[in-house]
Formats: sequence, structure tokens, C-alpha cells
Amino acid sequence: MNHGTLERFSYDNATVRNFMYATVIFGIVGMLVGLTVALQLVFPALNFAEYVTFGRIRPLHTNAVIFAFVGNGMFAGVYYSLQRLCKARMWSDFLSKFNFWGWQLIILAAAITLPLGITTSKEYAELEWPIDIAIAIVWVAFGVNMFGTILKRRERHLYVAIWFYIATFVTVAVLHIVNSFEFPVHIFKSYSWYAGVQDALVQWWYGHNAVAFFLTTPFLGLMYYFVPKTANRPIYSYRLSIIHFWALIFIYIWAGPHHLLYTSLPDWAQSLGVVFSVMLIAPSWGGMLNGLFTLRGVWDKVREEPILKFMVVALTCYGMATFEGPMLSLKNVNAIAHFTDWVVAHVHVGGLGWNGFLTFAILYYLVPKMWGTSLYSTKLANFHFWIGTLGIIFYAVPMYWAGFVQSAMWKEFTADGVLAYPNFLSTVTQLSTMYLLRSIGGALFIVGVFVMAYNLLKTIAQGSFIANEAAEAPALQAYVPHGKDHWHRAIERRPIQMLVFSLLVILIGGLVEMIPTFLVKSNIPTIASVKPYTPLELEGRDIYIREGCNNCHSQMVRPFRSETARYGEYSKAGEFVYDHPFLWGSKRTGPDLHRVGGKYPDSWHYNHMLDPTITSAGSIMPAYPHLFEKSLNTSYISGKIKAMRSIGVPYPAGYEAQALGDLQIQSESIVASLAKDKIKVSSDKEIIALIAYMQRLGIDIKVQPTAAK
Repeated sequence: MNHGTLERFSYDNATVRNFMYATVIFGIVGMLVGLTVALQLVFPALNFAEYVTFGRIRPLHTNAVIFAFVGNGMFAGVYYSLQRLCKARMWSDFLSKFNFWGWQLIILAAAITLPLGITTSKEYAELEWPIDIAIAIVWVAFGVNMFGTILKRRERHLYVAIWFYIATFVTVAVLHIVNSFEFPVHIFKSYSWYAGVQDALVQWWYGHNAVAFFLTTPFLGLMYYFVPKTANRPIYSYRLSIIHFWALIFIYIWAGPHHLLYTSLPDWAQSLGVVFSVMLIAPSWGGMLNGLFTLRGVWDKVREEPILKFMVVALTCYGMATFEGPMLSLKNVNAIAHFTDWVVAHVHVGGLGWNGFLTFAILYYLVPKMWGTSLYSTKLANFHFWIGTLGIIFYAVPMYWAGFVQSAMWKEFTADGVLAYPNFLSTVTQLSTMYLLRSIGGALFIVGVFVMAYNLLKTIAQGSFIANEAAEAPALQAYVPHGKDHWHRAIERRPIQMLVFSLLVILIGGLVEMIPTFLVKSNIPTIASVKPYTPLELEGRDIYIREGCNNCHSQMVRPFRSETARYGEYSKAGEFVYDHPFLWGSKRTGPDLHRVGGKYPDSWHYNHMLDPTITSAGSIMPAYPHLFEKSLNTSYISGKIKAMRSIGVPYPAGYEAQALGDLQIQSESIVASLAKDKIKVSSDKEIIALIAYMQRLGIDIKVQPTAAK
């Protein structure tokens, strides 16, 4: 066949290099923050300042690892592989640079705002509205550059890796935009457009699928490119890749509600989440097996080649995590695991094993290629592999154990029918050894990353960087059918069609779950006694969010005997209708707080925040002395009331003019209450607002005690 004259062009390696540097730097930073967070649960004294408390820097760790380390690694792999799969340079060098520098500025903004307590509190979506807008702009620039490259390609058929890149782009855009609808109060503060149950559904539709379409689908695309390249073998099954792709992106989008089992979310939505989560095993394992079977016949090479070792463990961890996820979505398993450290172990098997190890493999592959040399030390790469694997084991096993211990202690009753461990703190102190072992595992993993950084720097030093890699390929020829093509080839030849089909497939699940929840009122029955927060309580709630209290405390009493005996009446959907955002939490390092209102006197909360060990000997909770020193900023209270009314909270028209007066009256009443316990404090301190919020939690409904029979 005559392919015509070869066209000469060059691949842009400079952008790939920049993203690789950022991957390593932010990997080290994000993991060190994670190690600090882990050690704070063992040594509470590490919460030594306002800006480094667990609640402030835990979201910094997750954002740094997900969006800075994994995100930059994803961009590096996509920019390298896409050019070679399309046989074309990226469409726009400007957009490539804009993508890189824009993403780094977003990461810098996150690193500044999160420790300052500027947060929306929504997991994996904590960044405030101006940064959300920047994310959308940079992400669209990436997508435009990607599609421009695909449209000018010299290779007619789109390889399977590109399918996953397209689905990643379109789905992350939809997820981010829908979940980030916020009503700004000022540049550093907004309220979620959604409330309570609806906010929870949208957030975990986003949260679960951020894992699916930011941590999974792009890395599956990278797997489909780099595993065959490293093994020098074609992918095991083209047909399996088709089933894997379409089944995965269709099913994944439905699974978010499995994070909300036994909550106030309507049962039908929970059941949909369970059904589709279990179905996810098939396409997920299809992808894993397609990758592992590609290595058939080259296992001797796997024993010698560290890159392939990393890939094998990455695929194995992907398989483990995508089997465990559906199992955790079963209600009987979820009843044991949810809110415990089991989920932390599950997440890190995927994060460290799947994303981490595959990223390391890609870095080890790319650096020698782009610097025209060989890897400085195979022995050091093998050492990195083994110490990293050991780190994952030391991390995951103690956390699984901790999860089992937590759940068993929370649920255990004595022969007399009372809770065996009524004091939540007894379950916390039991875990210190496991938390220490987890920290050791994290430290071992980080040692491996430092070894990799040294190995890559030495490799770079002995080579010469190829910024513009020369290439040539024939121009794209008009398609001439030869015999009977596979039906999917027609879609592969049309990238816009692939984009549209992917968009339609991922929209179905979200629309089916959200439309009834938003439009059918019976899904969220109203409760007449539930009223909006007072101005002081609203300010206290914002302080609670700023301090990241929801990282350790849930606000969702599930309908289990153990939980109602420990906390009180189970939570109702109608209680959260004025919660912008919802604060149900996903982990209980401390007890649930939904029924804490009125449980303790104001003085208890005062002393608890001043020094948790005063009220709870052995507590690992940080102290919050700054709440007693800072005066409450009430300059935005009028704007907050207006914003809340704009998104449906029924404050009376003009109430913003009265709000400050009501705030001061309630503050004085709390000061008077504290004075009875010989505590003297000014009414304008932040601690007063936080006490007001804590005392409000869960008191809107009064449950009549059941008459004795």
C-alpha cells in the first residue's frame, strides 16, 4: 500500500519533562504531609500550630497526592503517549504550557488556602470557588489541546488508550462543574448550591467518580500504552478492551451512592449504588486481566526488569481495590467497614499500589528515553520496588486490622444488653500501635520515592535531553475499506463521535439518580420543627468547616442498635434541608456529633476545645487555643444571610439587617451560661460561635420515648 510522502515533525518532550519534574516534587511533598498527618494520630503534639492541625492539613495531603502527584503524572503520560499514538505534535505549544503552569498555580493556591482553613469541606473538592473556576479553565485548555492533536493525527484509528483519555476529559469536566455549583459570599467563602441529602448525593457522585475518572480511567489508558511498550508485545485482547471501556464508563457513574449506605439518602438510590458497584467487578477485572495477560510469555523479563515489576504490582493492586470496592458496597459489609480505618486501607491500596506504582513505572520508562541514555541503576530501581511494596503492606495490613477492631468495639454489647465500650475514646486509644505501624509503612514508601528521585537525577545527568524529538510519518490517507471491519472501528475513526457517545453514556446514571432526588419531594420529607441556623450558629458552623472537624467527626447516626444506643435517634433526611454544605463525614476518628446538642453544658465544650484532655483523658484531638484568642469576624454576616436565602434557606426578607443584633444576644446568653461555671470570656470570641453551633446539632426533632410494655 502506498502511504505517500513521509512528513517530518517533532514531538514536544519539554512539556512531558516539566510534568515529570512536578510529579516527583509534589509526590514527595504530598507524601510527607501524609506522613505528618499519620503521625499526628500517634503523637498529638504534632498539632503544634493552628495551620498544621490534622483537620487543616489532611485535605492538603489528599489534594497534593491526587491532583499534584497523580495529576501531574497523568498529564506527563498523556502528553507523551498521545503524540506518539497520533503521530503528531501537540496541537498547541501555548496550550501545553498553559496547561502546565495553570495546573501548578492551582496546586500552589491549594497549598496556601487549605492550611488557612479556606475550604468548602467537600471531600476531594475542598477548593473554593475562584480556584474551581481556574480548574475548569485549565482542564478545558487540556481538552482542546488533546482534541486538536487527535483531529490533526496521522494515524486513522484511535488506539484504546485514547478512548480512555477522551472519557476522562469529558467526565471530569461534567463532574467538576456540577459538583462545584456554589453561591459566593466573598472571594474566600461560598456555600454549596445543594443542601443536605441532595448535596451528599451530588458530592459522592463526584467523589466516587473522581476516583473513577481521575485516578482510574486515565491510568488505564496509560496502562494500555506503556505495558505493551515495555513488554514489547501487543495488548492481549482488542475485543476485551472494547468491553472493558464501554462497560466501565457506563457502570462506574452509577456507583457513588454506595458511599451513603444506611444514611438518610433514599433507599432506592442506595440500592442503585449497590447494584452497579457489584457489576463493576466485571469490567474492572477485564482491564486488569487484559494488562496482565499482555505479559504472558515474558515473565522471565518481569523478574529482571523493574519497570515491569512495578506494572505487575500496580495491576494487581488495581484488581484488589476494584474487587474490594464492590464488596464494601454490599450493605452487610458496609455496616462493618464504613467510618472505619478499613476504608483508609482500601483507598491506599489503590492510591499507593495502582496510581503510585504505575506512575513510578512510567517515570522509569520515560526518563531514559527522553534523555537518550539508560537507567542509572537497575539495582536502585529494584530496591525502590521492594521497599515500596513493603511500605504498602506495612500501611494496609495495620489499617485493615484497625478497621476490624473499631467496628467490633463500636458494635459490641454486654450480656446485659448495654454497650461494652460506651466511651468512644476507648476505641481510639486501642489503635495507637496500628497507627504507628501505618506510619512506618508510609515512611518506607517515601524512602523509595527519594531513591527513585536520586536514580532519575543521576540518569538525567548522564544523558542529554531531547526537547524536540524528530519523527516522521505519512499524512493521514482517505479511508478505503478492506474487507469486513470490526464494527467498533467506525467509532474509532471519529473522535467527536467517541466524545459524544462517552458523554451520553456517563450522563445516564447521574441523571437517573439526581432528577428524582431533586424533583420528587417525598424523597426528602420536610420536618416542621427544623429551622434555619441562627446567625451565631451559622458563624460557628463556618468555623467548624474551617477547622476541618468533619475530617474526624461524622454527623450521621445510622439506624443500627449500636449507634442509637451510643448517640441517640437515627438521622432523618428532613433534618439537613438547610445544611449548605452537608457535613455527614466519611471517617470517625472521633465520635458522631449529630446528637451532641444539649448533651453537655457549654462549659464542657469550652474546656474540650481549650484542651481535649481536660474532658477526655487520652484524647488525640488537637487543642484549639486560637478560637479563644480570635475575635469573631461578623462583617460578612449580612452577606451570608443573603446568600443562604438565595439558595433556598427561608430567612425572612430583610433579616440580614437584624442578624447581627440576634447574634450578639445569643452570644451574651452563652457567656452568661459559662459564667455560672466560673468561666469568664468575651462574647466576641470565636469559641462562643462554635459552642452555639455544637449545642444546636440534632435538637430540632424531639423523639418521644417508647412506653414500657
